[in-house]
Formats: sequence, C-alpha cells, structure tokens
Amino acid sequence: MNVIPKVPGHNEQTPAPVDSSAGHKPSASARVARMPSTALFSGAQEVEIEHHGTVYRLRQTALGKLILTK
Repeated sequence: MNVIPKVPGHNEQTPAPVDSSAGHKPSASARVARMPSTALFSGAQEVEIEHHGTVYRLRQTALGKLILTK
C-alpha cells in the first residue's frame, strides 16, 4: 500500500463562486475545500487516491490536463 503524504492546508475551506445577482450569501454547506494541484502532486506526474476502499489514479498529461481513472 502506498503512503499518501499529508498535504498542508487540505482542510482549508474556500467559498464557492457566488452569483452576485442572487442577492444572498452562501450557506456553510455551499463551501468547497480547495487545494492547488502542485500540493497534491508534490512534483510527481501521478498520485493514487484511496476512496472508500477503492484506489483511483490521478495523473497529469503532457498538456497539463488531469485524468482520473479507477
């Protein structure tokens, strides 16, 4: 099993974009955690993410796109 390093700031909450024409503030449940991909990859081209017992691979393409596979 691969050891996944802890990423500083991964628990930080960033508010989701809000349509200013809506005229209301987002609720706490509308917030989404955000982290830069550089923190996730730590210089690697591919990382494994374990979610509910299933391992997924997230990799960067040569063009900078992200691909998530099971």
